[in-house]
Parts: sequence; C-alpha cells; structure tokens
Amino acid sequence: MSHLEDLIGRLDRALAGADAALAASYPGDRGVRQPVHTVYVPGDRYDEKTVAQWSAESGRVLAEHGGSAAEVAEAFGLTPGLADEIYDRVTAKLAAEPIEDLRIDFEDGYGARPDEDEDGAVVAAARALAATVRDGSAAPFHGIRIKSFEALTRHRGLRTLDLFLGELVREGGLGDGFVITLPKVTSVEQITAMVTALDALEAVHGIAAESLRFEIQVETPQAILGSDGTALIARMIAAGAGRVTGLHYGTYDYSASLGVAAAFQSMEHPVADHAKDVMQVAAAGTGVFVSDGSTNVLPVGDPDAVRAAWRLHSRLVSRSLARGIYQGWDLHPAQLPSRYIATYAFFREGLEVASARLRAYVHGGDSSYLDEPATAAALAAFVLRGVECGAVAADEVETLAGIDQAKLAELARRRITA
Repeated sequence: MSHLEDLIGRLDRALAGADAALAASYPGDRGVRQPVHTVYVPGDRYDEKTVAQWSAESGRVLAEHGGSAAEVAEAFGLTPGLADEIYDRVTAKLAAEPIEDLRIDFEDGYGARPDEDEDGAVVAAARALAATVRDGSAAPFHGIRIKSFEALTRHRGLRTLDLFLGELVREGGLGDGFVITLPKVTSVEQITAMVTALDALEAVHGIAAESLRFEIQVETPQAILGSDGTALIARMIAAGAGRVTGLHYGTYDYSASLGVAAAFQSMEHPVADHAKDVMQVAAAGTGVFVSDGSTNVLPVGDPDAVRAAWRLHSRLVSRSLARGIYQGWDLHPAQLPSRYIATYAFFREGLEVASARLRAYVHGGDSSYLDEPATAAALAAFVLRGVECGAVAADEVETLAGIDQAKLAELARRRITA
C-alpha cells in the first residue's frame, strides 16, 4: 500500500461519522413540487365547494378589475408584452387550479369555542376534504392547522388532530398531499412531542408508520433565538425526525411579539427579514421548504382600493421570490390574481436568459456567463418551478434550452422519488 492510499484510508475512517451525519442532516431536495402559496380557510367555513368558490370569486374579481391583458399591465405596472404572456395563463390557472395548497384552520382563523362545536366542525371538515380527495377536486396539497402545543391549547390541538385523522381515514381521504401545521412553536421539546403524537396516532388509526408530515409555523422569537443563544429552528428541524416539511413565517404574531406597532407589521419589516434569513439558513440542504407569511391588506372595496391592494401584494410576492422564498400565504380569493400575476411575471421575465444559460451549460456554445454546476442547478430549479406552477410550458423549455423536464429535474438536483 502506498503512503497516499494509507493516508486516504485513515482520512476516510476519521471522517466516516461526519460524512454520515452530513448525509442524514442535509439530504437535499425532497423530489417534490413546492406550492407557490398556502390558502388558509377557517375550519367552519370549509366544505367540498371551497376550492370551486375561490376559483369563481378570484376569476370574477380579475374580470371586474383586470379584464384584459392591457388592464392588467396598467394595474400592475407590467410591460404590455409581459402582460400578454401571462394573462391567459393566469386566467387558466384560476379556473383549473386556483389553490395549490389549502390549510383548514382550527387555530387563529377559527378561535376558541366550546369543545362540542369544534368537534362537530372538525368531523364535517374531514368528511368534506375526503370527498374532494375521492372525486379529484381537492387542492393538490392540503391539510389542517391545529392549535399550538402551548399548555393552554395542547389538549384541544391533540383532540382536533385525532378526530380529524380518524374521520379522514374512515372516509378514505388520507393521501400524499396531506400535511399538518403546528403553530406558535416555542421549544424543541414541542417538536419532539409532535413526533410522539404522530407515532401514536398512526398506530391508533392504521396509518403507515412515519408517513404523517408537519410544518413548523415560526411565529415566536423563541423559534429563532433560544435562551441559550442558539437558533432553535435548526434544532427543531432535526428533532422532527424527518417529518418536518416546511417552515412558515407568521407575519403578525412574530412582529407583535417583538413589539412592532400594528401599523408597521409587514412581510418586509426588518424583523421579518431577519427571521426569514435564519429560517432559510436553517432549512438549506434539508429538503424543508420555507414559506413567507401574508399581508392582511385585502383587495376589496372600490376599484382604486382593489388595485392598490393588488399592487402591494404583487410587490411583496415579487420581493419574496427575489429573496429565494417561493411560497407565501393567501387569505382571500381576491389575492389569487395578484399572487399568480406576480409569480408568473417573475418566471416569465427570467425564462429566456435562464434557458440560454442552461443550453450553453448542457450543449456548449457561446454564452456571456461561465456557469458552475451549483449555478446550473439554481437555473434549472428556477425554470422547473416555473413549469410546475404553470407559468412556463415544458415544450417552451425544450425549445429554448434543448432539455426536457426530466433533464431539468436532474440538473436541479431534484431527488428521484419512487
């Protein structure tokens, strides 16, 4: 054995533990599409018709206040050419898939009510969701937000989760798109408790072991910085034992907990940016998605009020996308036009340049960029997100970049799932 072979063997043995830990803690992309938003609907207002109603209402508002590409260009400050590119795509999206991710809310959007009232609403919502899963009309991603695991609401949160899962399983409505949101997390121990709860509920309800997944809602400063000075959100992901799929920023709870006055609470306040920066760093490489929060300025009222709220929402969505946060919350059907107009504009504006750089990277040829593998992965991920949300057609990518969607996923380092 040469001295070099001996040295390599020694280093491999010395680093074996670190190699295994890196692979376990940072497995990379999960191999699934990330929705562009999560829509929150109070639990007692959700039924089988909710998605269709949001489709109809969002389409009506767009037709009334932006009934053509020219009107959308004027309302959102887009060039006429870009508005022409996205207008039909957005109207088709609102008709076919208005909600990508839907959360039936039994926390703040529902409030504190007598147990018998919440029990009844939970069972009704579970049956309604199951019906839409069976007939194919459910949002592709969907789930429930329970009350937090703080002492005052823990029992009610568990009771709601148990009832909902039991009814959903009985009605044949539990599928791969289902996810649970755990709000107001303040300790790593609450995440461990959630894992324990899901282990037990899977056994009770005959659900495949380790198949239930949940999101952590980052609404408290304790999730960002613990009393020991560490970023607890990173430890929370690890404590989730592979069940955590997302980190969702809570705009108003988090801002209020830091003493930000109501008039200044916003997705773009510096305290919000700090929290989301920490979330992004903690989630990087783990396969956990990061979602921005919401704006509570709704596009309702007279035409000027609707367009002003649309412009605000569109600007905030575009800002999140530019910062590498590809998901946010929507609270009202009238926010869907601005969500998709901003999102589609983002991907359409960058499509030609990203595709040209990918073509040069894959096939060779002249390019004004010297892209490395990591940059090529980011370019491919950008284009792939555009395809998955409907902003870009797969055949456009083949024409512009000379690669199909499978190659796009490979370049984006999208993990292949069975």
